[in-house]
Amino acid sequence: MTRPAILTNPVNQTSGRQNTTLFRIYVAYRSLLSVVLLIMLISPNTRQLVGGQNPSLYLVVALAYVATSVVLMGSLSANWHHNRRFLFLVFLVDIGAIILLSDASGGMISGLPVLLVITVAASAVMISHRTLATLVAALSVLAVLLDTVRLIITDQLSFNALFPAGLLGLLLFSVSIMVQVIAVRLDRAEELARSRAGDLYNLQRLNEQIVQHMQAGILLVAGDGRVRVMNKAATSLLAPERPVTVEQGRQLAEYSEDLALQFEHWRDSGLHRAQPFQVQSGGPPVIANFRELQPGSEGEALVFVEDYTPVTQYAQALKLTSLGRLTASIAHEIRNPLGAISHAAQLLKESPDLGSADHRMAEIIQENSVRVNQIVESVMQISRREPPRPEYLLLADWLAKFVGDYLDTLHRPAGITVNCPYRDLLVEFDPENLRRVLTNLLDNALRHSKLATGHERARVEVALDFQVTQCFIDVIDEGHGVPPGDRGKLFEPFFTTVESGSGMGLYLCKELCEINNASLSYQPTEDGESRFRLALSKRAL
Repeated sequence: MTRPAILTNPVNQTSGRQNTTLFRIYVAYRSLLSVVLLIMLISPNTRQLVGGQNPSLYLVVALAYVATSVVLMGSLSANWHHNRRFLFLVFLVDIGAIILLSDASGGMISGLPVLLVITVAASAVMISHRTLATLVAALSVLAVLLDTVRLIITDQLSFNALFPAGLLGLLLFSVSIMVQVIAVRLDRAEELARSRAGDLYNLQRLNEQIVQHMQAGILLVAGDGRVRVMNKAATSLLAPERPVTVEQGRQLAEYSEDLALQFEHWRDSGLHRAQPFQVQSGGPPVIANFRELQPGSEGEALVFVEDYTPVTQYAQALKLTSLGRLTASIAHEIRNPLGAISHAAQLLKESPDLGSADHRMAEIIQENSVRVNQIVESVMQISRREPPRPEYLLLADWLAKFVGDYLDTLHRPAGITVNCPYRDLLVEFDPENLRRVLTNLLDNALRHSKLATGHERARVEVALDFQVTQCFIDVIDEGHGVPPGDRGKLFEPFFTTVESGSGMGLYLCKELCEINNASLSYQPTEDGESRFRLALSKRAL
């Protein structure tokens, strides 16, 4: 599964941690050096190179040097090397051992004093105190010069040996100062690098948090259509039933065929006209936009997916505002002549000279006047609608009380069952709006059940979907259902399958649901029964 390169949190290495590594390297070096110097005395091939002036002194010092190396190897787990005094003592021991081994081998002519260069350089790196590091170099130079003078006095070296000893001393001071300067600059550079790495890491974490918590879904799609990275918003829109980590690495078509087709068209033509689509039936409409990641990125692109519901709700609000203004302007124009027509028809029916055929005509006029008045009232309800006042409702108790009140006002026998197994379920909705929606749905359910079976029966069932955190209120009847050809027009204004209906009930219900952040849809059951599903947000106690 391909994932983008992620910076790791830089570890703030202190000078103590750096010294730990350097000290281990130096201990390994001096251990190897002590063993080599001892072997050179024992081996017949190299015996003549060392210990020529005093073999017994060379042997004792070499064995002691090996012993100190063993001790230092055993102290690696301790924190002694964090102590400047301990390090200074170690370097003093090294200086003394090298000078004694050099003295036993003939001084400067043996070449062993050159080993002090490594000791001085190591002290300049590991001892942060510049005075102590310079003191190590000074003691090394002093030891070389004193040993050379002693060998000259004892006639083991000529006076000319002072010149290479002086050059070596100059070299030791130069190495110490140069390494100290370099070490200081390296420390500063490393500290700056750690600071920059920390800033980059924090910036990356900030960017990740921003991307992950954006309302818009973001996907990084490779040239072959494979999703490399997606944020939480994209997962909730495209695959709410699976976690984010599972989704990385899948093909774009596995989420939505429409999205994959739009992506392919944009990549082939370079043009894209955003068209809303649904990832799954009953889900929110989604709109996608595409951007090339960068030129030469091997076809990688960013896909932005957004919930199109707010746009549709805003458009719906504008439509309702326009409708309200329109209905307000025509209400008086329709109601006044409609009232006159209805009143004239009523007076005409009361006339004793009216024949039976004309009497029927007057009834038709009056019935259709009532129907037109109902249509005007429904439209006026939409135009006068106030913003919702949501409340937290304990759904089981609220539904039981609502159905009881509904049956009391019905004034005729009807069977309505309520199935809400979640006694503590809390939902947020405007109670008056919810009452109007369920009243209209139950009116329709009882009417269609009676047309199909002769009995007015309906069921109200409550279900939860924990993956999308929604509560479903289903109103189910025993009618014949809605023909597939009419389902797309169910919620359109003035559409009705009943001659006496106004065609505004379901439209008004859907509008009331949308302003309460809910949705209303028609979904037949598996048994073929008609079911209107109200999907609203769940609030747990």
